Amino acid sequence: MTENTHAVTKPLDAIFFDIDDTLFSTSVFADKARRGAIDAMIRAGLRADRAEALRELDEIIAEFSSNYSGHFDKVLDRLGPESTEGHNRAVIVAAGVVAYHSTKWRELKVYDDVYEVLKWLASTSPLRGIISAGITIKQAEKLVRLEVLEFLTPSAIFFTDQVGFSKPNPKLYRRVLQRMKLSPGRCLYVGDNPTHDIDPCNREGWSTVRIRRSGRHAAEEGATKPTYEIRDFFELRRILQSDFGVS
Repeated sequence: MTENTHAVTKPLDAIFFDIDDTLFSTSVFADKARRGAIDAMIRAGLRADRAEALRELDEIIAEFSSNYSGHFDKVLDRLGPESTEGHNRAVIVAAGVVAYHSTKWRELKVYDDVYEVLKWLASTSPLRGIISAGITIKQAEKLVRLEVLEFLTPSAIFFTDQVGFSKPNPKLYRRVLQRMKLSPGRCLYVGDNPTHDIDPCNREGWSTVRIRRSGRHAAEEGATKPTYEIRDFFELRRILQSDFGVS
């Protein structure tokens, strides 16, 4: 755990969380879902080497973003018409889509320590919110599937598409606090991305917690240091109890 010179104000009025690679491992989930989708497409008639199809899918996601709606169609385009010869292309794509969504039902869950600490937090006084970047319905679906809504303050859930500012624009965090009538010095933000979660909140006067246990940002460094750095939510609970008096 590391501290910088950022002042900690007690008591704590609100704690906000990122979703991806903070509440659950986005990277592990995405890998399982994509592999399951390719396997289902092959079973449905796709004629392709599994490793090659996965490489093409990874490239497509990198080029068109994870929010692009035609990933599996693009895979077939790149593999060529011979890859679907004798089969209905739409059926192969549908097999991939169904397998991907089936993985959501099976694999999308919070870390055990996250569930336990959020449940504990729900019995304490600070507001418990979300500030998440991404397509609104996708991020909202994650919260529903993760089964954590009962532990959150309903009015404190914010998605960037709805707010009108995206990360790392500090106006996003400023607007959230305006709507909630909160002071930044009495709020804490927990996220994994040093440049999109930690730096803008630090500049706005928040206390910040960087969780650093998995994900694509684990090795990155930001321009500023977080108030705290943790490996799991059990460490977060200890910080909240010892430095903020949350009980």
